[in-house]
Amino acid sequence: MKEWLDGATIVISTSYTGLSVTDMTALRRALREKEVRYKVVKNTLAYIAADNAGQPELKEIIQGPSAIAFGYGEPTDPAKALSQFIRETRSPLEIRGAVLDGRVLDAAQVERLASLPGKDELVALLLSRMQSPISGLVNVLNGPIAGLARVLQGRIDNLQEQPAE
Repeated sequence: MKEWLDGATIVISTSYTGLSVTDMTALRRALREKEVRYKVVKNTLAYIAADNAGQPELKEIIQGPSAIAFGYGEPTDPAKALSQFIRETRSPLEIRGAVLDGRVLDAAQVERLASLPGKDELVALLLSRMQSPISGLVNVLNGPIAGLARVLQGRIDNLQEQPAE
């Protein structure tokens, strides 16, 4: 478990009581697709692993029967997958909290994390926002030249329509 904690970008604690075996299997399958490991843990072993991994804040989010989701990629992926599973299946699964970069997050903060767009979406949004003023400047600078071209083309059209004298 110490090795799982060492490589994890986010650790989310959940209460799994009331979850059927079928639901647990479906949840694990959904999380596995997001490269998230989901394990039912004994609290005492989790406390020892947290101390050995240098993450004592993990002890704050583990109470009672617990299962932990260990996320290794994008920190929002495990939160999104758990929230989506709870919404879609109306599961009794309950998110208790998370540890992200040494910070303890409560259940409401994990839900807000799940509602954030992914890294790729944020990068695309940032690039479009950075590109917008440049495109606007190009259009403004191009305006007088385009206007002059239209006036000249209009004059050429007028000259061609007049009869030759």
